[in-house]
Amino acid sequence: QVQLVESGGGLVQAGASLRLSCAASGGTLSSYAMGWFRQAPGKEREFVAAISRSGGLTRYADSEKGRFTISRDNAKSTMYLQMNSLKPEDTAVYYCAADEKRPMWVVPGIGSFEYEYWGQGTQVTVSS
Repeated sequence: QVQLVESGGGLVQAGASLRLSCAASGGTLSSYAMGWFRQAPGKEREFVAAISRSGGLTRYADSEKGRFTISRDNAKSTMYLQMNSLKPEDTAVYYCAADEKRPMWVVPGIGSFEYEYWGQGTQVTVSS
């Protein structure tokens, strides 16, 4: 069973950049499709980005396209989310998640129900 630990969150001003990391242990990262989700206070958890097991296929929420980039380094057992041009509405707890059922060459899922393993989250706060 894989364990996931996020890092890289913090307090930044609007327009700044952050790179989140998700370190995996207890499993082989290439065995999992991976995703990033976020949850703002009083709101439901929402999809941000996802990447296939090989890293060759990615998906983004419409509001993040062009600003966020998801990537992974299976050799380092780490997934990343590069966030540029941050906005106050990006403020949330960001979670990484792993899907062990997704085949290698299939587009990753965007529903939280498709992911079996979750990290504890990292807070991102963007001030105006």
